[in-house]
Amino acid sequence: MDIARAAAGLFVSRGLRATRAEDIAQAAGIAPRTFYRYFATKEEAVAPLYAAGAQRWAEAVREAPAELSVPEALEHAVRHTLTPGVGVSAASWEWVRTLIRLADSSPALGKVWAEVCRDSERVLGEVLGERVRGERVGRGPDGADNVAAPVVTAELRFAAAVASAAVRTAVEAWVADDARTSGPGGPAGLALRNLGVLEGFPWEGA
Repeated sequence: MDIARAAAGLFVSRGLRATRAEDIAQAAGIAPRTFYRYFATKEEAVAPLYAAGAQRWAEAVREAPAELSVPEALEHAVRHTLTPGVGVSAASWEWVRTLIRLADSSPALGKVWAEVCRDSERVLGEVLGERVRGERVGRGPDGADNVAAPVVTAELRFAAAVASAAVRTAVEAWVADDARTSGPGGPAGLALRNLGVLEGFPWEGA
């Protein structure tokens, strides 16, 4: 994560094209060979930052109060992670804006962003499976599952794909529009509106 933050700082201040992997290594206080032990390219160096946001969203769905329905849990997670000052500071959202804009203009960085979003969708499918069946996967001291991983049906895969796309496209639309971070045009407002497409989804049968 230290390398990721160093890379993001350089991408934001210098631009992606002007930043070399060696520059990132120097900024992170490591040798270039250490950089390449973790990442194959300079673009991959920001993957942990992208992934942290995606993981925060999925975990917020998992940790939503048990009495909430699945749609309510999704909305709770959006408000918790996409509202500036609640999950992430407003200043950090401006970094998010820049990094996702860079992903839109760089095929290599766009590939990293897409891979993180795909992984997040898979995790969200598992989380939805837990909530639908009232299960929670825990791990014992030996690392083994205390509860079997939830079955992710085709219906839950679809729901996870739609919910993930609702959040991803909301963030990308906000990034492209120079909108404020709060209000109906902010990431949370756009994502909540997008989640409306899941209204009437048969969660009980999923």
